[in-house]
Amino acid sequence: MPIIYHVTTAGEWNAAKHRGYYEHPSLKAEGFIHCSQEQQVAGVLERYFAGKTDLVKLVIDTDKLTSKYVFDWSPSTQDTFPHVYGPINTGAVIDVSTL
Repeated sequence: MPIIYHVTTAGEWNAAKHRGYYEHPSLKAEGFIHCSQEQQVAGVLERYFAGKTDLVKLVIDTDKLTSKYVFDWSPSTQDTFPHVYGPINTGAVIDVSTL
C-alpha cells in the first residue's frame, strides 16, 4: 500500500467529498494532479503554499486509486514526484490532516 500525499484547501476537499472525486486545475492544464511523498510535503508547502491558510493534506492509498499514478522527474527540484493522471476518487483518501 504505497502512500502519497496532496495538499489542498479544506473547501476544495469538502466539495470533492460531495462529488465523489477530487480534481485540481493542474489536471486540465498539465494532465495530472501533483502529489508528494512524505519527505517532500514540507518543501511543497514552502514553495507553493507559503502564507496560505485552511490547508489540508490528503493521505492517498495508491492501491485504491482508480486513476493511474506515475513517479515523474521534476527538473525544477531535481526530484521524482508522484503524479495522478486523472481524478482522485475519494475512496482512495484514507486520512485528511489539517495543516
